[in-house]
Amino acid sequence: MNNIPSLLGSDIDDLPLLEPSQGYRKQQLADWLYSRGAASFELMTDLPKVWRRQLAASYRISPFVAVERFPSSDASVRYLFTLSDDMQTEAVYMPYPKRKTVCISSMVGCPAGCAFCATGALGFGRRLTRAEIIGQLLAVAWGECLQPPEIRNVVLMGMGEALLNYHNALAAIRTLMDARALDLSPRRITLSTVGLPERIRRLAEEGIPLVLAVSLHAPDDETRRRIIPTAHAYPIAEILAALGDWQAAGGRRVTIEYTLLRGINDHRWQAELLAEKLKGIRSHVNLIPFNPWRASEFVASTPSATADFRQLLEAAGLSVSLRRSRGRDAGGACGQLALNRSC
Repeated sequence: MNNIPSLLGSDIDDLPLLEPSQGYRKQQLADWLYSRGAASFELMTDLPKVWRRQLAASYRISPFVAVERFPSSDASVRYLFTLSDDMQTEAVYMPYPKRKTVCISSMVGCPAGCAFCATGALGFGRRLTRAEIIGQLLAVAWGECLQPPEIRNVVLMGMGEALLNYHNALAAIRTLMDARALDLSPRRITLSTVGLPERIRRLAEEGIPLVLAVSLHAPDDETRRRIIPTAHAYPIAEILAALGDWQAAGGRRVTIEYTLLRGINDHRWQAELLAEKLKGIRSHVNLIPFNPWRASEFVASTPSATADFRQLLEAAGLSVSLRRSRGRDAGGACGQLALNRSC
């Protein structure tokens, strides 16, 4: 099984056919994969039996050898996927009253190594394939008894740095958007990055109006280098210049991700400096409470410090929100993904 490819790794145009003359069969197959969410070829009852047998002999649908489900008390669910090489990655399902969101991964582990993130502590395993990225959404739909089109928000904020898996992440995003597949609006797709200037500019050239989220976490280079090792290579000024280019190319408002760490990046002067640095950039600041994990030495900012930080940003005219942690008791909140089987 490990050597059998997943059909999710193929473009719609490259899906196999029973007969070359039966081009319409590709859309039938795509409908079963993405619209109806069929977990096996035998369920594809309007396809010829001989073709279903051929597909089952040559391909599989799910790229995973095992899928484990860890529910949270807030209705979120953390999913742990075992890949064909026995490596693992994770995704998180988050239902809201008016939408269903899935946070998916682009890698096994993460090379960014952010000190406050449990995933960073794992180190880097490997890049995920397009099938493994898309497969997370479909596996969540199967696990939650949903049709895949019921999931209308996707965030690439799980494990990994998506812009360092550029080819596969973009291929997966194009499948998400493809009207013949999941038909997801790019405005409902968020790609998170630690801030890689040249990759941000390359993404701008794609012309995809997705939501770009930048994990800044500090307004000054000294603090940022303390908590994000890659910050030594990419100063804040270079990241902000790339964001200016992103917006000049037609990119939408940027989300600035900022995890508040007590006594480290939650000072008043840092809020004031952040507001100053973001002048001229259409942005929304998403303040994130620190979610604890084993062996972490960081502590969440106090409610009063969080409120003060937010108030200072809003007084400077910035759009600000405070993220509500989801899935914390299941190890699925922001910064907690660590391949745990217990919480």
